[in-house]
Amino acid sequence: MWREGGQGSGGAAAGSASQDAKRSAWPAPGADASGTPGHSPSAGGSASSSSSPASGAPGGRPLAGKVIVLDPGHNPGNVDYPSEINSLVDVGNGSKACDTTGASTNAGYPEAQFTLDVSRRVRSILQAEGATVVLTQDGNRPWGPCVTERAQIGNRAHADAAISIHADGAGASDTGFHVIMPQAVDEGGADNTAIVGPSHTLGMDVRSAFAAATGEPFANYINGGVGYDIRNDLGGLNLSTVPKVFIECANMRNSGDADKLTSASWRQEAAQGIANGLSQFVLHEGH
Repeated sequence: MWREGGQGSGGAAAGSASQDAKRSAWPAPGADASGTPGHSPSAGGSASSSSSPASGAPGGRPLAGKVIVLDPGHNPGNVDYPSEINSLVDVGNGSKACDTTGASTNAGYPEAQFTLDVSRRVRSILQAEGATVVLTQDGNRPWGPCVTERAQIGNRAHADAAISIHADGAGASDTGFHVIMPQAVDEGGADNTAIVGPSHTLGMDVRSAFAAATGEPFANYINGGVGYDIRNDLGGLNLSTVPKVFIECANMRNSGDADKLTSASWRQEAAQGIANGLSQFVLHEGH
């Protein structure tokens, strides 16, 4: 979930003591909610039959030369660093918190563990296709990075595509996934006008591929149920100079969605869908 500046449920920058206790009870990324090791990149539900659109290309490395940046939303350690993640950063058209703790399921499974697990699975799929994959964080830093740095990592890599991976924290009856695309911002230190069009194409590719791989419906609580939203309040999109979108893979507060999010096999399907959408974009849209 990404509600910069604490907007919406689950977006509070400073975590509670109960979140901290729950965080230690959940398995590390790569394991399902029962502690069973997660599926390998070639396994998991229907993902094994939902191959990348590039998988049949000669040589088996059709993404060679492509650079893709994956941004696992939040950080499992953010809860322990409230002052750091509450610090304000400039996102061009305003100031936002550096980062937030993210949402969690009602049983306490943190969004930050979900996003890191799925990002690692996406990386494995894309690397097998020859792509150079950069993660903004890989469980190798105690908190963050700030949203400004997350955008800068993609920009410095001159990424062909970038995606920030999240899960939402909406109401209990809200279900489904949606992709967030940038609205044009040319203000302060931000100017994303050149990437708004390509980012829309990327978002639609990811939307289609994710739905096909997972069977997850479009979110029933965002933008009339069309499966995407367009926003100008997210620093990761405002400050990007490369095509970039966010994906909210499901709603952690919905019991049915939570069952999926805590399933290693479904997370593999989600990773395959994201990878397929990224591959579609970088191979077939001239990027």
